[in-house]
Amino acid sequence: MSYGIKIADGYRQVAVYAGQIFKGANPADMPVVQPTRFEALINLRTAKARDLNIPQSMLLRADEVID
Repeated sequence: MSYGIKIADGYRQVAVYAGQIFKGANPADMPVVQPTRFEALINLRTAKARDLNIPQSMLLRADEVID
C-alpha cells in the first residue's frame, strides 16, 4: 500500500521548471511548488500473500487496486 504524489504530475512539474530555466529564469528565484494531488495504491496480491485483510472501505477509497 502506498500514498503519495502522482508520479506523472511530478514529471510535468519538472518539465515546467526546465522550460523556465531554458528561458533564462534563475533556479534560485523559482518557488518550490507543493503537490496538490495524491493517490492511494493497494496491492491486493501482496496483501493476500502476506495474509493481510484489507477492509472494503479502504479498497473503495483507493485510486488504484492491483489484483
